[in-house]
Amino acid sequence: QVQLVESGGGMVQGGDSLRLSCAASGFTFSTYGMGWFRQAPGMEREFVAAISESSGILSYADSIKGRFTISRDNAKNTVYLEMNSLKFADTAVYYCAAIRSSDWAKRLLPSVYDYWGQGTQVTVSS
Repeated sequence: QVQLVESGGGMVQGGDSLRLSCAASGFTFSTYGMGWFRQAPGMEREFVAAISESSGILSYADSIKGRFTISRDNAKNTVYLEMNSLKFADTAVYYCAAIRSSDWAKRLLPSVYDYWGQGTQVTVSS
């Protein structure tokens, strides 16, 4: 069955870095775009970053641009989110998700993603 398993979350101080990983299985990873979303308590799930199936197109939310980097390794069926200069406002549960290439134009919308992981908590202390 399809699985997306995030890892790498934790509790850090402001200014620190974390690298999230998302291991995929059960579908043809290299044919899907991948995205990262996050959700803070009481807030809606928001787009963070996305990467096309061949890594040719990267998209970032303005709030994290210049601090976060999304990448993928199709040989390992894994997508990454490198997070630097973390802020208290980055505290959230982070989710990875898979999107069909045909839906790529709508990649900022959580509703168009086919598969989701269970999330990993990132807590940044101020």
